[in-house]
Amino acid sequence: MPPEIAPVVPGEVRAGFDPRRLHHWIAFGFGSGLAPWAPGTFGTLAALPLYLILAPLPLGAYLAVLAVLILVGVWACDRTARDLGSADPGAIVWDEFAGLLVTLTAAPPGWVWVLAGFLLFRGFDILKPWPINWLERRVSGGLGIMVDDLAAGLAAWACLHLIHRVAA
Repeated sequence: MPPEIAPVVPGEVRAGFDPRRLHHWIAFGFGSGLAPWAPGTFGTLAALPLYLILAPLPLGAYLAVLAVLILVGVWACDRTARDLGSADPGAIVWDEFAGLLVTLTAAPPGWVWVLAGFLLFRGFDILKPWPINWLERRVSGGLGIMVDDLAAGLAAWACLHLIHRVAA
């Protein structure tokens, strides 16, 4: 079980954001995680421009960039959570960035599929069915912050491609 850390009040998280620290900018999704409500949804929305930049890349390059973004995210989320004294503050949304990018890997072209991927990812991320909830409870640190969203992204990716195959 991950160590118990006292919950952080949202205003305290915003007060804990240090714009001088690169890892805070990354973990807070370039500031999108500072939204006063639904920071996970705002973080996921803020990931869309990054997806649009990466989408034209060949699959191998997309996956390589995604792997780097995940590794950077583990580091940034871990350091930021420790700075804030919280295991997984809601304002840390780089995990949503990574989860959405996993979901939209090799997505069919068109805004309908991007929207479907967004909705599927948010659904899995919010509901956290097994094994996503199991991972969230069992893994701690920066990897723990990231892993449940990566699993939600994989589940959403599978559903998105299944829906596309059935619809084709």
